[in-house]
Amino acid sequence: MRILVIGESCLDVFHYGECRRLCPEAPVPVFNSTFSVDSGGMAMNVYNNLKCFINNIDIHTNNNWREIKKTRFVDEKANHMFMRLDENDQAYGRVTLNQIDFTMYDAVVVSDYNKGYLNEEDLKNISGLHPKTFLDTKKTLGEWCKNFSFIKINGVEYDKTKHLLDDEIKKIMIVTQGSKGCFYRETCYSVPLVEVKDVSGAGDTFLASFSYKYLLTEDVDKSIDFANQCATQVVQKRGVSTL
Repeated sequence: MRILVIGESCLDVFHYGECRRLCPEAPVPVFNSTFSVDSGGMAMNVYNNLKCFINNIDIHTNNNWREIKKTRFVDEKANHMFMRLDENDQAYGRVTLNQIDFTMYDAVVVSDYNKGYLNEEDLKNISGLHPKTFLDTKKTLGEWCKNFSFIKINGVEYDKTKHLLDDEIKKIMIVTQGSKGCFYRETCYSVPLVEVKDVSGAGDTFLASFSYKYLLTEDVDKSIDFANQCATQVVQKRGVSTL
């Protein structure tokens, strides 16, 4: 089995520490960092999650992803996030699909954060260049996405786009809803109640684990249940976590 991941990536950085006093110059807390953790985010997080299952994974992403940082400052004890700082958020560039030999892969997994790296025409082309394509996108859905095998979006994204969807698109959609589980073709797939420490990257884990399991089984029910289990694991960890 060989899988290709396509999408924009960044570097997720978490500074953990504490605040014991207010700044004398302004009414804001003074954050003292005690340690930090960084990892690949966005499409790179999907790639890292898939690598937990199989080694034969390739990624087509922006080469400068380490320079595009999303830095969080988090209280070490309470896990409260004080702020997030984004750097170089306009520097993702554009995809180059003509460099990809799609015949080499058993599936293509697309993680589109709608940062300009992929446009609707790119996504439409990808869905036509391979018979097994999995999409997670922040874009408003439309006719351009109807040839994907599956589309994963969250509940907030679905509410914004549902008025534009026809039955053909709805049949391939999986709508994740956090602690409520997810919906596929009006069937609800529940998840256990757990202590949630951080939901960052949980959607990436769901996409990776669903894609992997479906390629093995071609069973949607088993694949969604597996993806729910995997996403439940990572939300119980701090930061952007892999399995």
